[in-house]
Parts: sequence; structure tokens; C-alpha cells
Amino acid sequence: MTRPAVFLDRDGTIIEDRHYLRDPGLVRLLPGAADAIRQLNFARVAAVVVTNQSGIARGLLTEADYLATARRLDDLLARAGARLDGAYHCPHLPQISGPCDCRKPGPLLYRLAANELDLDLARSWWVGDRLRDVEAAPALGGRGILIVGDGAKGVPDHPNGWTIVPDLPAAVHTVLGSLL
Repeated sequence: MTRPAVFLDRDGTIIEDRHYLRDPGLVRLLPGAADAIRQLNFARVAAVVVTNQSGIARGLLTEADYLATARRLDDLLARAGARLDGAYHCPHLPQISGPCDCRKPGPLLYRLAANELDLDLARSWWVGDRLRDVEAAPALGGRGILIVGDGAKGVPDHPNGWTIVPDLPAAVHTVLGSLL
């Protein structure tokens, strides 16, 4: 039986945005992020990270650097009793690597996660602090939530059809309220 997911951006949504993060020691959870993810876990809603990591294509970090920061995030969440059901990343930058379908808002990583984790995209939510984090939602049948706590990047005053919230805890509250 398929279940809904919340597709989460990583940088600026779950952790502090450090721009091309390569040092696991610099991974810092945003306030309330672990508790919000733990609430998704408790509700049996898949918590799935989908992140663009163009720093790999740019040569600013390696795949191993990215994986080390991902492990650090997993460790911090585990200490707080939370976990991610999956994590997917795009290492490309079209100007360097050429076009790809995995770079957000492309659909590839979401479809891959849905297939691997048995997810219902039409009952799922996309959450992030940039338009590209949520733009795939309508095409895949889901809904988007923009986080504007520290000023979302490139967000119009009234984005069409997306809920606007200050942080991840508020986004998760919206998601869980819709499932009741």
C-alpha cells in the first residue's frame, strides 16, 4: 500500500544553508527540524530529502564530501529520535554537466523515490525555501509549501497555489492537518 511523502529540501529547510557544504562538522539542524521530521515518522508519512548539490559538478566538493554531510545529518536526526526514509541528490549543473532530469524541479528523483519507497505522489507534499523545491509538485499531482522564515529565495509575493509558512515545523503542521 502506498503512502504519502513529504519531499524536503535540505539546505535552508532542515539544516542551515552553508553554500556548498563539504564539512560534516558544519551541519546544523534548524530549530524544530528534528521534531518536525519525528512527527512525520510517527504519522507514517515518508520524510524524503531531495537536494541539488551543484557544488559537486563545480568541483567545490566531492561525492564523498556530500555523503559525509548526509551521514552527519542522519546522526543528528537519530539523536533526536527522527529519521529520513530516503535521501536523493542531483550532483549536476547544466552549464557544466549538461541537462538532466534529476536537478530540481525535474521529476526523476521524485519518481525514483516513489518507486523505491512505494510512495503516492498525488498525496505527497514538496517543502523547501526556493521555488525550485516545490515547482515539481503540480506536475506530479502533489502540493507545495514554501518556507519563508529567513526570506525565501526567488519567491513571488503570492505564489500560485503554494502554502507559505515560516519554518519546517509549520509546514509539517500543515501537512499533518491535511491528512486528518
